[in-house]
Amino acid sequence: MSFCKVSKASIYYEIIGTGTPIVMLHGYSPDHRLMKGCMEPVFAEREGWKRIYIDLPGMGKTTDYEKINNSDEMLEAVVELIHSLLPNERYLLVGESYGGYLVRGILREYHEQVLGAGFICPLIIPNKQSRTVPVQSIVAVDKEFLSTLTKEELEDFSSHLVVLDDYNCHRYTNEVLAGQRNADVEFLEKIQGSYRFSFPVDEISFDKPCLFLLGKQDSMVGYKDAFAILDKFPRAAFTILDKAGHNLQIEQATLFTSLMSEWLERVEEFNN
Repeated sequence: MSFCKVSKASIYYEIIGTGTPIVMLHGYSPDHRLMKGCMEPVFAEREGWKRIYIDLPGMGKTTDYEKINNSDEMLEAVVELIHSLLPNERYLLVGESYGGYLVRGILREYHEQVLGAGFICPLIIPNKQSRTVPVQSIVAVDKEFLSTLTKEELEDFSSHLVVLDDYNCHRYTNEVLAGQRNADVEFLEKIQGSYRFSFPVDEISFDKPCLFLLGKQDSMVGYKDAFAILDKFPRAAFTILDKAGHNLQIEQATLFTSLMSEWLERVEEFNN
């Protein structure tokens, strides 16, 4: 196992492949398996990319994070890791949910080093009560599969997925729920007390290729709030997918892989 010691944490990470670095930042409470599960298929037939998957403090295998008290310090830990693993290198960022919020924090100060950014169901507004979100809904079900679930499983899947079938529930269990079971709930509740950065984000215009993937049925962070920052990303593809909630990367796996691949092609073209 590989760990990177930074000022306020010992961050677990995995590196797959060689080439242009891409730092993957998962959301709040899962671990690196969320990003690994959806991003590795993108590189099944694509070489030249070094994927760096990390466990954010309080999640996964990362340790010694108790002195982190807010999102500012969470961001500092991630930036320290990037600078330690990729000294004087340029890189891409992909962030899911809270990871997307951290990406915006990184771009604020280090946009010159970043070659492009991908956002998966990104957290736009930290304050949950201030978000514009649709009501949680189910848009498609496999009734035969549902009959095999326990009451607890059905309640959990119905709260987090909008397409209920064997494939989606299996991936959700292995890529999302498995990480959440290891999360430090007390620590994460502490961070949520200072969830918003102390500084404004999205002040700069980031003109390199980007991708926003948003779920039409995402009841966690929604999709409408992202429109407010779209003008700050003039080279962003902005895609709202139907039959997709906050686990869009699972529920629309084929489109996800295709759109991510197209984004990487734009990055390559832009930087050649």
